[in-house]
Amino acid sequence: MLVPVILFLIGLLCLIKGGDWFVDGAVNIAHRFGLPELLVGATVVSIGTTLPEVMVSTTSALKGHGEIAYGNAIGSVICNAALIAAITIAVKPGKVDPKTLKVPVIFFFSAAAVYAGVAYTTGFFSRGVGLLLLAVFAAYMASTVWQLKKTAAPASSGAVQEEDSSAWKDGGLLGAGAVLIAVGAKLLVDNGILIAQGLGVPESVIALTFIALGTSLPELVTAVSALLKGHGSLSLGNIVGANLFNLVLVCGASVTLAPFYVPQSATIAGMNASLVLELPVMFLVMLLLTVPALVKGRLFRSQGILMLLVYAAFCAVQFTL
Repeated sequence: MLVPVILFLIGLLCLIKGGDWFVDGAVNIAHRFGLPELLVGATVVSIGTTLPEVMVSTTSALKGHGEIAYGNAIGSVICNAALIAAITIAVKPGKVDPKTLKVPVIFFFSAAAVYAGVAYTTGFFSRGVGLLLLAVFAAYMASTVWQLKKTAAPASSGAVQEEDSSAWKDGGLLGAGAVLIAVGAKLLVDNGILIAQGLGVPESVIALTFIALGTSLPELVTAVSALLKGHGSLSLGNIVGANLFNLVLVCGASVTLAPFYVPQSATIAGMNASLVLELPVMFLVMLLLTVPALVKGRLFRSQGILMLLVYAAFCAVQFTL
């Protein structure tokens, strides 16, 4: 059991460092081509922090472990909102701009409605569903690019990069980051399964808690960095965007490559625990996170504390089923 645990932790470290290098390389290359920094942050960085979930879920689905792909996506949404965002809000609540959140929030709940509709009706995520989710992802990216092109100021011709890195270095960071993410995902999935089997814990539970938390670490790093710099709204926007990508990119890619049924590792009142607990909690924490920001234009410490309590209760229930 010790070796799988060590390899599991190494996989987490590879994912974190790989995501970091990937984002750095992508941002530098984007700057080199003169793309607005705002545009890069809203697209490349959000996708970069979601890459660990993409790699873990697609690898799991291809290996025939759809329950990990399913659980990791939903678990990451819950973890991002009820743990990572909740911590930043509880420590330092502040004002946010509702206009910047409106589009990603609308896209998130639209995608979540499709996701839940499939889970509650057919219970089977077909390749067609995966392509639909990927289409939503493409529509969101197109909408974001169009919106930012209208609002972003043109870059100054005299602007100088903070770091004078060569194109080779940037390409190397991008490639090395992608390799580390792929290696980390394989280590995480393979050894997560071994740990789950050794402890007698269902794989879906491991995916909803430990793997979801591990692959959400890039979002945690981004959130803490934004909090320390006094940009709470940036942290919130990244969380909402990453959660949208978890549903439309992570699940979309996984389902397209390897369709799967909604896993059933436990029941509550005779019903699939995923349908009774996990999906409702996902909607609950996202509503708790976004509604006050959209309606009041600010975040509240009590809001963060409440979400942390919800996450603690969710984890406690998962390990008692």
